[in-house]
Amino acid sequence: MLNRLNLLTRHFSRPFSPCRPTSPSFSTPSLAPRPGPSAMTSAAHPKPIHTAACLIIGDEVLGGKTIDTNSPYLAKFCFSLGIELKRVEVIPDDEDDIIEAVRRMSSRYDFVVTSGGIGPTHDDITYSAIAKAFNLKLELHKPAFERMKRLSKPHPMQLNFDWETPSPGLTAKLRMVELPFDPKLPAESQAVFVADDLWVPIAVVNGNVHILPGVPRLFERLLMSLKPSLIPRLTDPEGKGTHRLMFSTPMPESAVAPYLTELAAKVEPRGIKVGSYPRWGKKRNTVTLVGADKAYMESLASEVEKNVQGKLVAKEDELDPPSDSEHVYSQ
Repeated sequence: MLNRLNLLTRHFSRPFSPCRPTSPSFSTPSLAPRPGPSAMTSAAHPKPIHTAACLIIGDEVLGGKTIDTNSPYLAKFCFSLGIELKRVEVIPDDEDDIIEAVRRMSSRYDFVVTSGGIGPTHDDITYSAIAKAFNLKLELHKPAFERMKRLSKPHPMQLNFDWETPSPGLTAKLRMVELPFDPKLPAESQAVFVADDLWVPIAVVNGNVHILPGVPRLFERLLMSLKPSLIPRLTDPEGKGTHRLMFSTPMPESAVAPYLTELAAKVEPRGIKVGSYPRWGKKRNTVTLVGADKAYMESLASEVEKNVQGKLVAKEDELDPPSDSEHVYSQ
């Protein structure tokens, strides 16, 4: 432990310094990281964002102990910015699974967000696994550690904890500020602080993988605080986002299907998607138009209302009768 403290002291001489190397020998040819994000992305010329993917990491989610609320939040976040969320996956705290998934997502999507596995315990392996995925080392991030000391308090049960004294508790806390580091990229682009009152950084790996905590209130706060830096990189830099028009119809899906098939073919060249969603136990179903061209979608509203015998609504249940809950009917 004394050697660990001496190493920590040496770390403080520079912003990022080697702490815990990962094995550089890991290689899976079919999943080898492309030269894309790391080679093409820089602080001055960040890659535009059009598509996104979300990786939820945690045995507790797969085991039913915890309900994932972070991916739905990210979905709404992306929708509001016009980013197309293409994939959401939930995987265990398993190194091989994390390596495979994060490499694949980083190669296919512009904006990748991971959630979970960056705490102080033995099964929090997200940082180390993602570092290994891209043949990087884990390095102590001095600014994050300094912020941790300033903004966090030891647990009341850790009566004798001291930031300068080697202890199992200190070792555990250091796991949360040992981040993947690429010496070829600017240090400031690899760990971003987006909130003045939070010590937790958003680690950015391979140019597009953003590592966030699994705690929902932290995940949501950090993601929302990251928004200003994402807007200039959007394919729609004005941040108009994606729009959804909802139509409530008393018709069964089978009755409106022929018209919706024709409508989908008509609007597809304009980037508009048509959706149809049954609402079991209700007397009304929902038809949607989703896309960036709000004016064009609104111009179709009266046509859609007529053909589905429905009405444009702001909320899906807006026209539900009060005694709707017991009614089930054929789709």
